[in-house]
Amino acid sequence: MTTTLPLLTGAPSADSPYRSYVYAYPHKTAYRRLPDRPALRDLWAGEPQHALSLYLHIPFCEVRCGFCNLFTRIGGPEGLTTAYLDALERQADAVRGALDEGARFALAAFGGGTPTYLSAAELERLCDIAERRMGADLRAIPLSVEASPDTATADRLEVLAARGTTRLSLGVQSFLDEEAKSAVRPQKRAAVEAALGRIRAAGFPVLNIDLIYGIEGQTPVSWLRSLDAALAWQPEELYLYPLYVRPLTGLGRRAGEHGSRAWDEQRLALYRAGRDHLLAHGYQQVSMRMFRRAGSPQAGTDEYSCQSDGMVGLGCGSRSYTAALHYSFDYAVDATQVRSIIDDYVSTTDFGHAEYGHRMDGEEARRRHLVQSLLQAEGLDLADYRRRFGTAAADDFAAELAALRAAGRLADTPGRLRLTPEGLAHSDAVGPDLFSPAVRDLMAAYEAK
Repeated sequence: MTTTLPLLTGAPSADSPYRSYVYAYPHKTAYRRLPDRPALRDLWAGEPQHALSLYLHIPFCEVRCGFCNLFTRIGGPEGLTTAYLDALERQADAVRGALDEGARFALAAFGGGTPTYLSAAELERLCDIAERRMGADLRAIPLSVEASPDTATADRLEVLAARGTTRLSLGVQSFLDEEAKSAVRPQKRAAVEAALGRIRAAGFPVLNIDLIYGIEGQTPVSWLRSLDAALAWQPEELYLYPLYVRPLTGLGRRAGEHGSRAWDEQRLALYRAGRDHLLAHGYQQVSMRMFRRAGSPQAGTDEYSCQSDGMVGLGCGSRSYTAALHYSFDYAVDATQVRSIIDDYVSTTDFGHAEYGHRMDGEEARRRHLVQSLLQAEGLDLADYRRRFGTAAADDFAAELAALRAAGRLADTPGRLRLTPEGLAHSDAVGPDLFSPAVRDLMAAYEAK
């Protein structure tokens, strides 16, 4: 079953501040099957390989939250995780063989899904794949791992700490049981607090806590209560995510006011309250979503640190980026479709070719750099842009920048372009406005499955 994204009931309007969470450009819905199936060895030939990023994707969760549209499945038959790791090893061998002999990794991340869905022994094996098959020295580079409260068990955390994890990111979303229930997230605060205690005891240098605002029934008072519960653990990082209701998710199948102007205003008010609360408590704003406690170590995992050229992705939900091509496997949200793609992945023997992707030209590379830079609080370094591309951003994107200035969302500072505070608050509208017409057309034609 497929449904065209723009026809979804409750889809954001063109003037909504919450049109799309832009964490990578182009979005994966702009990818298409590659009929020539280019060989990885050819794709990586000549690419800089002295500071690659490595991403390993684990597409399993113990539950599926109502807002989740990640590429993941709930549980699986006995032996599926073993078969998945077997396939991950085969893919790692093929990918490493396509890289230069002297290729080196400067950053690594395990994401999902929920990587800690794997058992402690399976996490050891996952680390072995990264180290022994890919050649990444996990104890010498920043390693970020995502976890959920129920799977952040002592034995799993012990493995991750021993193997060099520098940043543990815990998806909490809300510390209030009634809000978690409203978001169709079956968790209790007691379990969250216990997990945080185990994480702190394990000694990871950076703890990140993810929270969501815009949940049905959430108020400014309850939002700040949840934030204060998180602050009690003095996390080095906090991510504040606006709730999105997307196609084929649990919340997406419910009737409601999602997509209304009132909901937009509620989320904006909660964002501003959360932002101001964290700034008052000694946190620095890195992007619309990310806040870092002043003086905390940087784990090398800002929103876009794994989204630049030279990213090597392993696993059926991962992406890889070269200068000329962004590529991945097929993508789905519907549970049946996800299971089918995972089944295809674990039975694959030929991992030497790119299957789905989007080819990048010079104009798209410049646009991507603009998007990734402007959506960070520090903004776009104009001299760096000219060094990279040999042109001026003001000339390349005159119309787009003029529109941002006219809307009061762009601040011109010496040598740099930054979003204003309200521009940063509207990042999820600013980003999509900077997409190229070609990418917009591909995304509009994509059918969710």
